Amino acid sequence: MNIAEGFAAEFASEAASTRKFLERFDDSHADWQPHEKSMSLSRLASHLVEAPDWAATILDSDRFDFGTADYQQPHWKTRAELLDNHARIAARFVELLDGRSDESMRAPWQLLLNGQVLEDTVRDAAVRNFILSHLIHHRGQLSVYYRLLGIPVPGPYGPSADDQDN
Repeated sequence: MNIAEGFAAEFASEAASTRKFLERFDDSHADWQPHEKSMSLSRLASHLVEAPDWAATILDSDRFDFGTADYQQPHWKTRAELLDNHARIAARFVELLDGRSDESMRAPWQLLLNGQVLEDTVRDAAVRNFILSHLIHHRGQLSVYYRLLGIPVPGPYGPSADDQDN
């Protein structure tokens, strides 16, 4: 199994876990936020859904500059929108990995802000850090939001305490 195939397999598990969280999204709390500096529930869920869509930027270019890019963060406010976009973006992520060689996955990649290097790495590390780890991190945040709202928290890797209550 090469690097890209390994990522695709790992992502399949993470995407299934993420789907469980999105299935519990409550549209009536879309604008709720636990603190004024925190994202709203729908903004956080949208960010969780969009993260795998960064694969094209990482895999098909040598760098990404936040300061000069024309980037608009998506904001979906309903469970249906989140689930539909999750399915679409997850499928695209796997398609983008298909056929990638280890050599291409180890190619240099940079994250910049107005030309200043923030991260100087290789593509496989960028995929792990900016997509897979990022996804897991924000799913953890979403679990805290759900707990605060009284929404049952699903277990990402097996039953949660809430799953066992049923």
